[in-house]
Amino acid sequence: MGYDIRHAILNGKTSLGIEFGSTRIKAVLIGEDYSTIASGSFEWENSYVDHIWTYSLKDIWSGLQDCYQKMASEVKSRYGVPLQTIGAIGFSGMMHGYMVFNEVGEQLVPFRTWRNNITEQASSILTDLFNYHIPQRWSIAHLYQAILNQEEHINQINFQTTLAGYIHWKLTGQKVLGIGEASGVFPIDLMTKKFSANMIEKFNQLIKDRELSWKLENILPEVLVAGENGGVLSEEGARLLDISGELMAGIPICPPEGDAGTGMVATNSIAERTGNVSAGTSVFAMVVLEKELSKVYAEIDLVTTPTGSLVAMAHSNNCTSDLNAWVGLFDEFAKVLGQNIDKNQLYNTLYNLALQGDPDGGGLLAYGYLSGEHITHFEEGRPLFVRTSNSNFNLANFMRTHLFTSLGALKIGMDILLQQENAKLEKILGHGGFFKTEGVGQKIMAAALNVPVSVMESAGEGGAWGIALLASYMIEKEKNETLDDYLTTKIFAEKAGKTILPEQKDVNGFDVFMQRYKQGLAIERAAVEYL
Repeated sequence: MGYDIRHAILNGKTSLGIEFGSTRIKAVLIGEDYSTIASGSFEWENSYVDHIWTYSLKDIWSGLQDCYQKMASEVKSRYGVPLQTIGAIGFSGMMHGYMVFNEVGEQLVPFRTWRNNITEQASSILTDLFNYHIPQRWSIAHLYQAILNQEEHINQINFQTTLAGYIHWKLTGQKVLGIGEASGVFPIDLMTKKFSANMIEKFNQLIKDRELSWKLENILPEVLVAGENGGVLSEEGARLLDISGELMAGIPICPPEGDAGTGMVATNSIAERTGNVSAGTSVFAMVVLEKELSKVYAEIDLVTTPTGSLVAMAHSNNCTSDLNAWVGLFDEFAKVLGQNIDKNQLYNTLYNLALQGDPDGGGLLAYGYLSGEHITHFEEGRPLFVRTSNSNFNLANFMRTHLFTSLGALKIGMDILLQQENAKLEKILGHGGFFKTEGVGQKIMAAALNVPVSVMESAGEGGAWGIALLASYMIEKEKNETLDDYLTTKIFAEKAGKTILPEQKDVNGFDVFMQRYKQGLAIERAAVEYL
C-alpha cells in the first residue's frame, strides 16, 4: 500500500462501517485507500418467539460489542497500536421492521423484523390510502397493524425506528435515519427529501378516532441524506461500543442506512439508469429511476438511494436453492461411481455446459419454488421439472433451463419496469453466488434483462464496506461533490471488473423460455394443490 497504515490508525485517517445482517454482524475498518485494514464478525440468528421473528436487545448489544472487539484486536495484533480514534463511523442494518420505545427509552414490544408477514390487513389499507405500495415488512405497516390489533402499548409510543436507527440513537443521542433506510419506514417526498407530509396527514386522519397521545410526525426520526452529519459518538456510546474503554468519544457518525442502500454504494450503482442485482438463495434487482412510476404495482417496491433518488426493486424469494440441490445430486452420483470431484470444478463444469445448450433450453421447463413467490402469486412452492416427449432433453439444456428459471420470477418484475414503464437501464452490476462461476451467471443475467452485466472484484466486500464508504464521504467530501462523483472518481476508478454484453440469440431464447414459464404456472399451481 502507498501509505503508512499504522500512522493512519493513530491519526484517525480511517472509517468504520458496521452492518447488522440477518445472520452476521460485520465490522470493517478502512484506510486512506478505502481498502480493509481490519474486520470482525459475529454470527447470530433470529428467534421465533410468540409467533414473531425477533432479535433480543441483549443479542444486539453483545453481537455489536463482540464484532467490534474482534476488529479492534486485529488492529492491535497486526499494527501494534490500540484503536483509540476513528475518522468516522457508520451503522447499517436490515431494513424495515418495528422497534418502538416509550418516553424514558424503554422498548415496548420485542423487535419485529422484516421477516414477519403479519401485516397484510394494514399493508392493503395503507396502499389504497396512499396510492403507493406499502409492503408488509415496512415499519408503517407494522405500526398500523398494531393499532388495528388494539395492542396495549400503542398509546405509550414516543419513538419508532429501525435496527440501524436504534443503534445510532443509543450511541449518539440523535433520532435520525439515512434517507434510504427511511424510505422503508414510510414513503419519501422526493422534492423535500423528507417523509411525505401529505401522506403523514392522511395517516393521522386515518387514526384520528383512536384518540392516541401522539401524531405520526412526532414519533418518527428525522431524515438525512448522505453527506449530512448524523451526530457524534457520545461518552456513553463509546463505552457501549468498546467495552475495553480505549475508544474515545466525539467521533463523527454518518446517518444510519439500510442494507439496500449500502449494497448500492458497495457496487457503485446509485446513478440514474444504473442498478445492481443480488442473486443467491433469493434474487433482487434495484434500478435507479429517472421518474416516478405511472401506477402502483404489487410486484415492485419503491425505496431510495442514500442521496434520495427513487429506486425500484423487484424481489424474488427463490433463485439458486433448487439449482444447488440438482448439483448436489450430480455430486452424489459421482461419489457412487467413486469419483470425488471438487465442488468448484463440478459447478464450473455444469454451469459452462449450460452455455452449449439450445438458446431456449430445448423446450424444458422447471420451477425452483422452494417457498412461495409473491411476484407470481404463490403462497407456497413446489420445486418442479417438466418436459414433453419432443423436448431436447440433454444435460446442457437441463442446466440451462435451471439457470434460466432461477431468474424467471425476477424477469416478470423487471419486465414491468423495463417494458411497461420504459425505465431506462444502461448497465447493472451483479453480485452473489449466482455469479461465482466466471462468465456464466453474467451471460444468463444479460440474456434475461437484455442489458450489459458487470461483476467487480470488490462486489463481495458487502454492506459493512458500503456504510464505511458513506462515513468517509461525510468527512472527506469536497464542496458540491456528489456521492456519485465521489464513488466513481475516488473509490471505483481503479477497481477491476468484467462486463458481458447480451447476445441477441440468448435474449431471444430467454424470451421463448419465459413464454413457456408463464404458460406453465398452472402446472406449478396444481403441484401446490395436490402435493
